[in-house]
Amino acid sequence: MDSAITPINPIAFHLGGLEVHWYGIIIGCGILLGLYLAMREASRLSVDQNIIADLLIWAIPISIICARIYYVIFEWDYYSQHTNEIIKIWHGGIAIHGALIGAVLTAIIFTRARGVSFWKIADIIAPSLILGQAIGRWGNFMNQEAHGGEVSREFLENLHLPDFIVNQMYINGTYYQPTFLYESLWDLLGFIVLLLLRKAILHRGEIFLSYLIWYSIGRFFIEGLRTDSLMLSTDIRIAQVVSAVLVAASVALWIYRRKSGLSSKLYDEK
Repeated sequence: MDSAITPINPIAFHLGGLEVHWYGIIIGCGILLGLYLAMREASRLSVDQNIIADLLIWAIPISIICARIYYVIFEWDYYSQHTNEIIKIWHGGIAIHGALIGAVLTAIIFTRARGVSFWKIADIIAPSLILGQAIGRWGNFMNQEAHGGEVSREFLENLHLPDFIVNQMYINGTYYQPTFLYESLWDLLGFIVLLLLRKAILHRGEIFLSYLIWYSIGRFFIEGLRTDSLMLSTDIRIAQVVSAVLVAASVALWIYRRKSGLSSKLYDEK
């Protein structure tokens, strides 16, 4: 039966001579939904929606470019021998931490240029970021990547997964652990948590810091299950190092901002 399993075609359709991949469609849907939610929250907080839209016009392409550069740098042994693959982002191979670096740097520069609070804008966008990540992981699913180690079909069925997920985890004759799904569900739960935190008494910047802490904790543990991690050495995974640093830095920054009075304004304060 296993030999008859056919993976889902990563190409959704052809537009002339152009191949349109599910990977790009799914990421695009995540971006559009995130934009919609961020603009609704901006309107609720009496923040000019054009600021959110204008920021994303810059942040989205820069983040994608940074995500690809980050990935290529740490996989240079391969890409140095296959330079024609460097721009083929539709084949997969973008790093969320690279995208996050690009997005934050863009937002810092943009908000300073527009004379608005970086922390206020970051708080508004944080739930959209983690929701976009939850959706984007399904692009990895379509490409049969970001999976864990070898498992049995029985293991996957015991997780009560639908057949289309179990079958897509059958890659080159072997079943693999669906770590893409673990992270997607962790991010979706994080999205709900961040929405609930909006109703809590948090100071400006603390929803964004909560996002960094929540995502990084989950990524640290899930990354340990993956087989395609970017590595600093044979034993050290880059994503785990970055995740640990982000948790420590976010907690330290949270405490510092509270004690120094830099976060004196509440999240929904004008």
